Order: sequence, then C-alpha cells, then structure tokens
Amino acid sequence: MSNILVTGATGFTGGHLARRLAADGHTVRALVRNPEQAEHLAAAGVAPVPGDLQDPSSLRRAAQGVDTVYHIAALFRPGNATRQELHAVNTQGVQNMLDAAETAGVSRFVHCSTIGVHGSVKNPPADETAPFSPGDDYQNTKLAGEQIAQKYMRENRLPISIFRPAGIYGPGDTRFLKLIGPVKRGRFVMIGSGQTLFHMVYIDDLVNGIILCGTRPKAVGQVFILAGPEIVTLNQLVQIIAKTVDGKPPRLRVPFAPVYWAGFVCEMLCKPIGIQPPLFRRRVDFFRKHRAFSIEKARNMLGYNPQVGLSEGIARTAQWYKEEGLI
Repeated sequence: MSNILVTGATGFTGGHLARRLAADGHTVRALVRNPEQAEHLAAAGVAPVPGDLQDPSSLRRAAQGVDTVYHIAALFRPGNATRQELHAVNTQGVQNMLDAAETAGVSRFVHCSTIGVHGSVKNPPADETAPFSPGDDYQNTKLAGEQIAQKYMRENRLPISIFRPAGIYGPGDTRFLKLIGPVKRGRFVMIGSGQTLFHMVYIDDLVNGIILCGTRPKAVGQVFILAGPEIVTLNQLVQIIAKTVDGKPPRLRVPFAPVYWAGFVCEMLCKPIGIQPPLFRRRVDFFRKHRAFSIEKARNMLGYNPQVGLSEGIARTAQWYKEEGLI
C-alpha cells in the first residue's frame, strides 16, 4: 500500500479518486484550502491536509513522505474568473506542485490535463498527437500547465504521467444537468444539425484509468487520453437522454450562426461590467465542435477498458439527480 496525496479532492473527480484509493487500502491525504469543507472525505478515510496551490511552503509540507501525487485540482471556468486567476491555479499551481513533489522525492506524479487542449477535432477520432487548439482562457491555462509537466518529463526530473479526460459525468456531478434538465422538461433547443460528435467518460471508468496512470510502469513519461467506450452524435446523445429520463427530443432547431453572434454580443456587453453573460460563444460551440477521441494508446499500454456505456451511465446519473431532487 502507498502514501498518496490527491489535490482537488473536494471536487467531483478528485473526490471520487481519493475515496476509491482509501477504499483500496492506501493512506490518502487530500490537499484542501479549508479542512472544514472536507468532513465527507475524513468520513471516507481520507486525511485532509491544509494547503493552497499558490502557497509553495504548504505544498512541500503536504508532499512530505508521499509516494504518489495525483494532481487533479484546477480552476474550472467560474463565470467571473480572470485570466490571471486561472493562470495562478492551472499553470503556476502545476509548477508549484511539481516543485514540491520533486523536493519531497515522490515516486510517481500523475497530472490531470483536459481533452479541451485539442479544441475542435478536425479528423476524428483524435489521438494524443492531435494538434493543440485551446479555445478559451481555461483551456489555454490548462495547456500551459500540461506543458510544464511535459518539460519535467523531458528533463527526467520526476516520473510523470499525464492524462487528458473527455467530458466527465456521473453521480455527484451537476454540470451534465445543463443537458439532462432541459431534455427532461422538453425545452432543449438544438442549435445546428446535431451531427457533432460527442465523447464522454463515466466517473468510475475515469478513476480506473487514473489509477492505471499512477501504477503501471509503462505509464511513466506518457500522455493518455481517457474516454468512454462510445462516440455518438449530439442527436444520438439527446435521444438516449430523452429515453432514459422520459423526456422529449428537441422540437425546435435553430441555425448556428445567429446564435453564435448573439453570444458574442452578450460577451461584449456583460464582461466589461463584471457579470456572466446569459449566452456566450463557448456554450454555443458545444453544438459545433467535434469531441471524439481514440483511447487505443491507453488500452494497449495500460490495459484501460472502460465498461460503462452511455445508456447505463446516464441512467445512473439521472437516478442520482432524481434522488437529489434536481430533476
């Protein structure tokens, strides 16, 4: 059994990972800014340790005696976050955590990037060598953070593995509610043709893949895409959701271009006065950008084998939403 540090454990992915590692018998620490907000982790056998990605001394203390670091923490597109705030966590925070891990002499370091560094996939399915094309400040700062980790790999300063997860969903996450909720209520509007390719990963499959990145010797020095077993069009995804939650497929379809430019206008009006736009281009791009990926490298090198298909995963997620009174 190992001594493990997980950053981002108060979030969705990091929380699932930390609890799974503790359940497997490892000694798990969770880096948290406010230990009072981590009582649920302590109840699962995870030890909260105070620290902040912008405080290098706290990271050095947290990493002492650790065998493996899983760096999951990130600042994920809060509406009013500035580019500087995103950079401080998603880029400089990576540098700080890597420095602390190197000082502590950890045996493995696993870094969470994002599939968003590839932007819209031009020739799907994309693999790990596809061109980078980040589309916003979040993706740009995540790419910069990954590139710092890759520099450490090239210099052999740490045994590092990097993974780029596809769209993550499952019980405990509410981001997918933005799609399930409108479909359930019969209010989902399809922008464009609906033929955009879409690729997701269920949280349990992702956690399995992350652990493989931190335990398989072949993972060291490599980058892996971690996604689910199915690629579907947006039309197909909405049909699966509608069938699962007894919802209705979209009756209204609108052309892409006018909605995109409406998002542009909203951004121009809202951002200077510090409020989140009701409509913005990144959200509209959801309907246009292909997100379809190959997981063959992870299959072949790690034995990664995602088990949860979309129908089953959406059913589990929708059931949790119902239990929580969200739909």
